[in-house]
Amino acid sequence: MRKLFLFLAVLFVTFQQVTLAAIREVASTPDSVYLFSFAASGDDGRSGLRFAWSMDQENWFEVGRNYGYLRCDYSRWGSQKKMLDPCLKQSSEGEWICTWKLNDRDGYGQATSKDLIYWTSQKYPRTTSDFEGMRVKAVVAGEEQKGSINRVAWELVEGLSKHYDWNQYRNSLYGERPVQDGERFAGLQPVQATVTVQPERAKEISELLLGAFFEDINYSADGGLYAELIQNRDFEYDPSDREGDKNWNSTHSWALKGEKAGFTIDTADPIHPNNPHYAVLDVEQPGAALVNAGFDGIALNIGEKYDFSMFARAPQGKSSKLKIRLVDGEGKVCGETSLSVSSRQWKTYKAVITAKVTADTHLEIIPQSAGELNLDMVSLFPQDTFKGRKNGLRKDLAQTIADIHPRFIRFPGGCVAHGDGLKNIYQWKNTVGPLEARKAQRNLWGYHQSMGLGYFEYFQFCEDIGAEPLPVLAAGVPCQNSACHGNLGGGQQGGIPMSEMGAYIQDILDLIEWANGDAKKTKWGKVRAEAGHPKPFNLKYIGIGNEDLITDIFKERFTMIFNAIKEKYPEMIVVGTVGPFNEGTDYVEGWKLADKLGVPMVDEHYYQSPGWFLHNQDFYDKYDRSKKTKVYLGEYATHIPGRKANIETALTEALYLASLERNGDVVHMTSYAPLLAKERHTQWNPDLIYFNNREVKPTTGYYVQKLYGQNAGNEYLPSKIVLDNKDDKVRKRFASSIVRDSASGDVIVKLVNLLPVEVNTNVDLSGIGAVQPSAKRTVLTGKPTDTPLPVEDRIQIAEKFDCNLPAYSFTVIRIQKAN
Repeated sequence: MRKLFLFLAVLFVTFQQVTLAAIREVASTPDSVYLFSFAASGDDGRSGLRFAWSMDQENWFEVGRNYGYLRCDYSRWGSQKKMLDPCLKQSSEGEWICTWKLNDRDGYGQATSKDLIYWTSQKYPRTTSDFEGMRVKAVVAGEEQKGSINRVAWELVEGLSKHYDWNQYRNSLYGERPVQDGERFAGLQPVQATVTVQPERAKEISELLLGAFFEDINYSADGGLYAELIQNRDFEYDPSDREGDKNWNSTHSWALKGEKAGFTIDTADPIHPNNPHYAVLDVEQPGAALVNAGFDGIALNIGEKYDFSMFARAPQGKSSKLKIRLVDGEGKVCGETSLSVSSRQWKTYKAVITAKVTADTHLEIIPQSAGELNLDMVSLFPQDTFKGRKNGLRKDLAQTIADIHPRFIRFPGGCVAHGDGLKNIYQWKNTVGPLEARKAQRNLWGYHQSMGLGYFEYFQFCEDIGAEPLPVLAAGVPCQNSACHGNLGGGQQGGIPMSEMGAYIQDILDLIEWANGDAKKTKWGKVRAEAGHPKPFNLKYIGIGNEDLITDIFKERFTMIFNAIKEKYPEMIVVGTVGPFNEGTDYVEGWKLADKLGVPMVDEHYYQSPGWFLHNQDFYDKYDRSKKTKVYLGEYATHIPGRKANIETALTEALYLASLERNGDVVHMTSYAPLLAKERHTQWNPDLIYFNNREVKPTTGYYVQKLYGQNAGNEYLPSKIVLDNKDDKVRKRFASSIVRDSASGDVIVKLVNLLPVEVNTNVDLSGIGAVQPSAKRTVLTGKPTDTPLPVEDRIQIAEKFDCNLPAYSFTVIRIQKAN
């Protein structure tokens, strides 16, 4: 770590020396210089708008090595976001206008700034007169670049340099990691700490502080939480799901085994227009089997019962008996049943299979006579789902989520909610009603959504675990990372045409009626009741937008939606969005819009390094308490190289959660992201819970979330912390959070030690009232790269008591009030 700081110091001094040497050529600080603006040709402008200055237009000095002061937001993250041939001009009012080419087909990008540091939201006109101007060449850092030149005041360049230097210093802090502590804290002795509760300063905090965010990413729904065992049960897989993969089609996961039979897909007379594809089996002679591989196989458990069902018909009117078998890799039949298909019309057929053994299997459907059969919605469900729900959830996964005690669940995304392009926006009405009538679609993350896990199932799950539902809907624009840009004249995503916004807003209002409407007096309340839930779901929160570019296109549509909800359902708490990061244009513009409209809550997102969380524990202490808008920290996680989850990431999150509890009057909700990931099918890491067909594998971070969720409170008791070591680095790595649960009267003490030595802690609870003489203690500890499990014991408690905190540990002590 010392080497890193030394390197940065040398780098900073060298930069200053080069700058001063250039200035000394004219013996004093210049009034003005030439500013060269360019985008590096070597990376197609992906590093963004860069600057260099010169006194003579011959010798150029880069302002921040390889540092981009403005990056293009257009298209998908990564290689597709390009800034080509930027042109920088200054208006007569002094405002800077930067215009650039997006690519060879999509027109231009444009943004404005007063200081070349903070930029307004980007626009994407198809044509522009601001792109005119002479391009010149200049050699910067030994490479020839093409750009534009403006004469500017030296103070402007000085401001750019200071901004770069500050970012470099800040990044060095954010690069700190516990795995570096051997050098950083060499010779550190065990620390003595005193934590003194201050009950006279107690304040109310949110009862919904810790929740869960479910997004259908990493095969979280189909093949995951949704208990269906048949993959592509509706024959609706399509190459567009995976952007042109020809093998990802209606026959994916299906195969015909044997001879003298044919297997094709037809659409001539489907069960429902939303489910157009079905299988046609043309059997010349019995013996062949239609096989489904499941999601990485079909895991059976001995003695358990499985519900088999399908839609089928015999177009020729000839009855046909079918054997339904579950067969392992060696050909052994692990469970079977039979049924007969006789109807010329589509009809549902059902049977139950009991597993003879515990095995990994596949499904075989074996016709016992010749003739044509049509099949669709082929399904196999374990009867033992979470809470025994039909069309329910995988029991062990659902229980693992429930064990967090989330006070709310946000769904169905994330990016899934607003989709990749206007046609891919998640439509809630396509996910309710009979399964055969639900409309499947491409998942933004590159696979298929059957919609078997739809809005009804999400709401039912929330009710089953006592969590508030928080559905999130698109704000009239698709994902800001979209590859489908629509009508470019309307911005990157185009936005739903204004002529269609009325109908889209009505869909959102219909959702609220579906969730809360009277079962007899409202149209959508009746639909909910017909699905089996006459009582309202009591929806209180609704999210509009997710990580959007806060452009004029977004603002216009969000405002329309917000005002419509506010007018019809004034009690509804609308959760807005302030972009994908904790700073920058979208963050600033998102908060401005929230303040202007009086949005009750905004959704903040950030994925950061351990050092960021360490040095930003005061992030919400700085928020304006007079603002009515609350914060929902909807997505966050600690990211380290390799995207692993271990004690290093978990304790960093525990440390930050302590600050979130302290700021529970401002931060109303929080949820880690992403929640679930199926092994071998991940698009994102790290995730909170990994799983395969047989095992659920919670991460170390999961246990931090669980400990906070199971030990939440609605009253925060401030505490004074005194350490015998006054080093600021030591102070920042120790945290305390004490809360009271008014329902039980319990006081919960949470202590985080992110130091490589133990912290001997004296806890003074004077003033909280009489308590039980012993308390349950849970400790999560290990080396930074470890992935341990928490350990529970009991300790003696008094008004003042000692508690030893191991190196790198999270300790939770739940203290019950005296009888």
